[in-house]
Amino acid sequence: MGISISHGGPSACSATAIANLGQHLAHALTGSEWGELSGLFGGGFSDIASIPPARAGRIGELLHKAARHRLMSGEWGRLANLIGDAAQSASRAGRNWTWS
Repeated sequence: MGISISHGGPSACSATAIANLGQHLAHALTGSEWGELSGLFGGGFSDIASIPPARAGRIGELLHKAARHRLMSGEWGRLANLIGDAAQSASRAGRNWTWS
């Protein structure tokens, strides 16, 4: 299943890639930070997600933080940055960030 992420995210990401990124995020963030992302990256993806701008901004911050972590490999760090950029773009625009 391909997941489309709005505001400049990857044109389509597989649910498997999102879940695999989630495994890396879980190791690069604190437990409470991971808890903020686990609904999107924990492998239980629903068909559509619409995230309010303030929450999208926070998710973007956490994705960028994780991407810089020493345990995050280059490929997964690039994906985290790309998705984080999309989240922050939606937040700056004051629009919901959507996954479908």
